[in-house]
Order: sequence, then structure tokens, then C-alpha cells
Amino acid sequence: MNPKIAELLDRIGQMESEIEQVMKTRRAELQADFEEKRIQFEQEILAQHRRFKTGLLKYFIEANWLSVLTAPIIYAIIVPMLLLDIAITLYQHICFRAYGIPRVVRRDYFVYDRTHLAYLNLIEKINCAYCSYGNGLMAYAREIVARTEQYWCPIKHARKVMMAHPYYNGFVDYGDAESYQRELENLRAKLSEIGRSDAPK
Repeated sequence: MNPKIAELLDRIGQMESEIEQVMKTRRAELQADFEEKRIQFEQEILAQHRRFKTGLLKYFIEANWLSVLTAPIIYAIIVPMLLLDIAITLYQHICFRAYGIPRVVRRDYFVYDRTHLAYLNLIEKINCAYCSYGNGLMAYAREIVARTEQYWCPIKHARKVMMAHPYYNGFVDYGDAESYQRELENLRAKLSEIGRSDAPK
């Protein structure tokens, strides 16, 4: 990898760590206590949250009619999402074993902690769980496809890729045939170094 790119990626990693530290401090300010993966807010915070909770009857009465009409379309997407979830999980369990690629740990990508928020009513909690599932599934699938791309076709595109996955910067430059032949097996070997749920280095 280009030394300048490696240096920039290292700086990005440092900034991501700083961002996580700031977020951790903010969580502490909100008096959130993460205990055995279960979020428990202090009683005064819970009481404050409950004051902002919208009752179900009021929620339905004040709902935007366009939101109500489009809800069946939104929730119908659960069918293809479930099919994708099953398909991509079966794919990695079969193919990643064959290729020697560490499998992506599914549970690492799905977070359902919003159900602990007392200011959300039942419908809002269901909506949040649905969004969490959808975004978690996309992240899970993206990681599987990213590892697959590094194994089969680790070549950068000629055009800029929007929101490229974390492995992309380590790919061989577009049109560099010599480097592709030289680096392909090395890039495949790097996949075996990935921890069960580690991000790429």
C-alpha cells in the first residue's frame, strides 16, 4: 500500500477512536449505565423520559396520514430482508469455509437497545427495532460481500466509489496488472488474519 495512504488511514483510525471516546463521555453525561448489555437509566432519568412519552391513542390520532398509508409498504420489505438474511448467512457458512475466510459474526451487527427508552411507546419501539434490523442487516451483508470482494476481485474502480467498505483502500489500483498478479494471494491471505469480528487493519 502507498505509504501516504497508509498514514492517512492510520490518522482516520485515530480520529475514529477519538469520536468513540467523545460518544462514551456523552453516554456517561446522560447517566446511561451499560450493565451486562442491558441499559438501565437512573430513576430520575426514567421519570423524565416517561413525561415525553406519547400515548398510543394520541399517537394514532396525530399520525400523518401519509405515514399510515405507506406503513404497509415499509413493513412489506421485511420479506426480502429476511430472505437476504437467510441467503447471505447460508452463503458465508458454505463458501467462507471453502475459501478459508473467517465468517462474519451476525450478532455483532444487530443492536436493539432502543427498547429500553421509556419515552418511546410500543409502536415507536417496534419501528426502532425494524430500523435496527434493516441497518444491521445491511452492515452484516456489506461485511460479507466486502470480504468476498477482497478474495475474488481486490481491484479499485476507475471511478470514485461512494462510501466504500473498509477493505477497499487496500485494493490494487485500477489498471495495475503487475500489482494485481503480485498482490492477489497476499490480499487473500490477509483475510485469514481477520478476527472473528475485527474490523480490517
